[in-house]
Amino acid sequence: MLTREENAMLTQTGPGTPMGDLFRRFWMPVMIATELPGPDCDPKRLRVMSEDLIAFRDTSGRVGVVDAYCPHRGAPLFFGRNEEDGLRCVYHGWKFDVEGACVDLPNAPEGETFKTKVTITSYSAVEKGGIIWLYMGPKEKQPPLPGFRFMDVADSQRYAWKIHIECNYFQSMEGDLDASHGPFLHSILGDNSKNQQVSIRRSDPGSLVDKAPRYAQIEDTEYGTMSVTSANRPDGELYLSVSHWMAPAFTTAGSDIKVSQNNMRVPIDDKNCMFWRVRFNENEPLDEKELWQMKHGGWLYPPLQAGTYTGVDNIHNDYNIDRVAQRNYSFTGIKSFSTQDTALIESQRGPIMDRSLERLVSADEEIIRVRRHLLKMARDLQEGKDPASNPTGYNKRVARFNVPRDTDISAFMKGNMAVVNR
Repeated sequence: MLTREENAMLTQTGPGTPMGDLFRRFWMPVMIATELPGPDCDPKRLRVMSEDLIAFRDTSGRVGVVDAYCPHRGAPLFFGRNEEDGLRCVYHGWKFDVEGACVDLPNAPEGETFKTKVTITSYSAVEKGGIIWLYMGPKEKQPPLPGFRFMDVADSQRYAWKIHIECNYFQSMEGDLDASHGPFLHSILGDNSKNQQVSIRRSDPGSLVDKAPRYAQIEDTEYGTMSVTSANRPDGELYLSVSHWMAPAFTTAGSDIKVSQNNMRVPIDDKNCMFWRVRFNENEPLDEKELWQMKHGGWLYPPLQAGTYTGVDNIHNDYNIDRVAQRNYSFTGIKSFSTQDTALIESQRGPIMDRSLERLVSADEEIIRVRRHLLKMARDLQEGKDPASNPTGYNKRVARFNVPRDTDISAFMKGNMAVVNR
């Protein structure tokens, strides 16, 4: 349970807030690269951490992300002309390059000299791994790009997908830190050993005896936290699962022994976020069947409304819950694995949950740990302590083991960290 003051600090990421200042010290994914398809393409609206922005690709192919409004009289740059290495406001012709410099001010006689005194807010943007990344913090504090392993694989081995979630970023992310919801939320009625939705990790968790996994180990790390959960198997062995949370809002949830996954949450504002899921295979192209589902919707990837990042099944139509299916087949009656999560998180006492009202148990230990970690990082930054910026902290792998039930888990993990770090 958090106090209301702590909850406000955790969930507010607008300009000048403690958590907003912290998030702005990290590179965040904001666009799939193909959303800006080529030089001088149409500018696109962005809203990131309660700031309205415009993204464009200039004549040279460089990406610019600038304030959505012209500094002259606040005209919207969405209607601007993207031409000759700059974005020109159509109201009075002021033009800005990707660095935010005014390169033309044609509506006043003093424009040729006055333009050197005019700038527009701009942020550093880099294209890497099929994604456009944005850094919104102090330029002198800009860290290296995070070293996610998907950034360096071939396009055929990676697929980036995102969806608009109508709740706070942390409310969305907490599901990734919740080891006990899967056997309930994602289950079917009957034999779950054949349930594709809980067998996503190709390690047959549907056959586990426990519906209440235990946290065998949670460690604070330079990059965030590493957790080890354990559950009893019917064959008498113990199932161990290792996962990671990476500051400020990245996880390895959903990875399996063949295809890895990074989940990322980016605040749009305090009541909305963009949920990113990147699936990748470091050794070979992605499976054609899974790739088709990623692009067109399937049990893991909910279908999106055409031309948007909004799910077909969403909060405004009650996720098209099928009560007949709920009575006879699935625990929820909601089709997609991901939408099952969304349906619960978007409606937890509204888009910003009041965590002073909750009652937590031992199954929530990682959620508690990550909350404390983020709050500490935000407070440390207020006191002048910069967050860690080691890019290799983002290249961690999941790992899963079947071991005898009397295994000393701490000693076992010390001897097997090479699997996690390989």
